[in-house]
Amino acid sequence: MHDDRLPRADRTLLLATIGFALLAVTAVGLPGKAAAEKPKPVTTTLTPQQAAKAARTLRENLLNDPHRPGYHFVIPEGTGMPFDPNGAIFWKGRYHLFYIFQDDRGHNWGHVSSIDLCHWRHHPTKLLSGMFSGNCFVNKEGVPTMCYHQVGQGNAMAVALDENLDGWKKLESNPITPSTQEGEEHHGKYNSWDPYGWVEGENYYAIFGGKRPGIARAPSLAGPWEYRGDFLANPIDGVKINEDVSCADFFKLGDRHMLLCISHDLGARYYLGDWKDEQFHPTHHEQMSWVDNSFFAPESLLDDRGRRIMWAWAKDRPDFKLRADRDWSGTMSLPRVLSLALDGTLRMQVPEELEQLRYNAQKLENLTVAADSELKIDLRGDSLELRLTIDPGDARQCGVKVRTSPGGEEETLIFYDADEKKLKIDTRKSSLTDKVKTVEAGPFELPGGELLRLRIFVDKSIVEVFANDRQAVMRRIYPSREDSLGIELFARGGSFRVPLLEAWEIMPSNPH
Repeated sequence: MHDDRLPRADRTLLLATIGFALLAVTAVGLPGKAAAEKPKPVTTTLTPQQAAKAARTLRENLLNDPHRPGYHFVIPEGTGMPFDPNGAIFWKGRYHLFYIFQDDRGHNWGHVSSIDLCHWRHHPTKLLSGMFSGNCFVNKEGVPTMCYHQVGQGNAMAVALDENLDGWKKLESNPITPSTQEGEEHHGKYNSWDPYGWVEGENYYAIFGGKRPGIARAPSLAGPWEYRGDFLANPIDGVKINEDVSCADFFKLGDRHMLLCISHDLGARYYLGDWKDEQFHPTHHEQMSWVDNSFFAPESLLDDRGRRIMWAWAKDRPDFKLRADRDWSGTMSLPRVLSLALDGTLRMQVPEELEQLRYNAQKLENLTVAADSELKIDLRGDSLELRLTIDPGDARQCGVKVRTSPGGEEETLIFYDADEKKLKIDTRKSSLTDKVKTVEAGPFELPGGELLRLRIFVDKSIVEVFANDRQAVMRRIYPSREDSLGIELFARGGSFRVPLLEAWEIMPSNPH
């Protein structure tokens, strides 16, 4: 994510929720200041008793928020606008994930780690002041290394100082952005952002994002970095050659290479292709967000089981404004395991670790939903997983409604549209108060005779849906009624059968 004009939150949720007049935070290391200005530690005048009371008040406010997700990772305090995941790496048996948040020091990277992808431990915040998007890789000396954008300075590097990845040192040779004449001709003095770095053979490579991303090479982290040309070797049908490539993530997947990235207009998307002669030759492109860019800033890692796991920022309500009473911003999507099928197309699954959060299992079998009707299910909740096997029959639309109120005033529709060949989430009635009025629709087709297999995750204000491991859609919802907890099956234009419906309540994994 890159936009030097993005607003910074001018107060933290801690101040907003409790209004402590005694809290005096020292503003340090603001974006755009010289790299020589070393960030100073944040100091406060809170006593231990006052700090405990502040933390307790904050926790209670968050726990009482009906829209705060429980098992999607959420910012622990304050705001993340942007809230890009960054620097993901599996290191020494743990999953490490970094994320952008804002305070008086500017844009910083928070840091969490986990051994099960569900429960996260918070680390000290050591990557401060003007940190925007980037990645983590292991350098030639075997040390985790961040390649990131430093606001006001250019692209940069930092190396880990310990095995817990708690301490980091920004390179004195920063920025790494090359300034060759050729690079200037292509990029206007190389005004690029959102780098992605890696080691290949004896060289380091880095993609520098932007509307025409470039590729650079260096023999060492400190450089010299040499511009090698355009990263994309060719255009692809339906995508402009100068389409914005930001939050770049580039890796081998099966026998192909994938460029996972965003366009600020399109949201998350990906290319499949081949990496050769220091260029990426894309052959296929798909979006991961359609009606808007709400699924944003993807980031992935490769774990010790060979799984390529990604997250994305699940952007907040469209009319988000920081309010002093309770507001926060910053939710990650569920982790997705990416793989290629035998036909070379992408598969997306939720990692099996999430099953540990299930409880109160229920099962229904051999249900029939008549044409143009609804069938209420004896299930209720706002923190659920549903698994449905559906024989779509002759229905033109078949699916399920979640977070429904008793009278249908609020409801979120999840369904397969056989006419349009799309997987949809309809949020036009999800809330009576918030401005949630869209239909997200990802391309998806069921060949004749194939059953529809839906896996649906409902977590307070977010819904994620996976269909046959081939497509996934996400939407934020903000029901205003406390009784919007119902579930219904519905059919349009024909009837369908449900051989099996399984449901679980999901235990929150966030501490608050």
